[in-house]
Amino acid sequence: MESPELAAMRAEYSSAGLDETDAGDDPVALLTRWISDAVRAYGQVSLGEPNAMAVATATSDGVPSVRMVLLKGFDADGLVFHTHHASRKGRELAENPRAAAVLYWHPLQRQVRVEGPVTVVSAAESDAYFATRPRGGQIGATASQQSEPIADRGALDRRFAEVEAAIGDGAIGRPDHWGGFRIGLDVVEFWQGRPDRLHDRLRFTGSSQGWVRERLQP
Repeated sequence: MESPELAAMRAEYSSAGLDETDAGDDPVALLTRWISDAVRAYGQVSLGEPNAMAVATATSDGVPSVRMVLLKGFDADGLVFHTHHASRKGRELAENPRAAAVLYWHPLQRQVRVEGPVTVVSAAESDAYFATRPRGGQIGATASQQSEPIADRGALDRRFAEVEAAIGDGAIGRPDHWGGFRIGLDVVEFWQGRPDRLHDRLRFTGSSQGWVRERLQP
């Protein structure tokens, strides 16, 4: 049974829509445009982080898990995010190298779904991104054994302080356990909210002849 609180939260969708002419034949070009729109809207509406992305992985026997990460790069080869390779998602990707991702921008009434194989990005690419992280984030990535249990917050803070003291003022190199993953673009689906829940859904599927575009029923 739907709760009264949820019943009161019925969104109305009134976008101008997404037609095939506007979408074009290249999902990478359309994704570039939509991400640019989200970045421009950031700070003007309650959008949250425009590069926030849900990533779903699964074990070799199909047990799924999902979490939010930050999209840190994309091109025709796929979507890139960085994490601890021994984290739960890292372990699952090692045994089952496929993932699904969703970017959702509620104020823009848009979402993008991606499905594809996952590869580890090059060490050089991971090094380049790690160097741009704030120093605290670099220390945190070095100190944290992501997804592993820890006694309490105090133990985590002490671990951070120990690593910070050991490094001192020196440069912080990327730890071997930390780096990027790239989700390939087998399938890219664009969703645009429309009135009466008749949303626009355009799915691009990669093939040997290029992209195949289909309209899906909402």
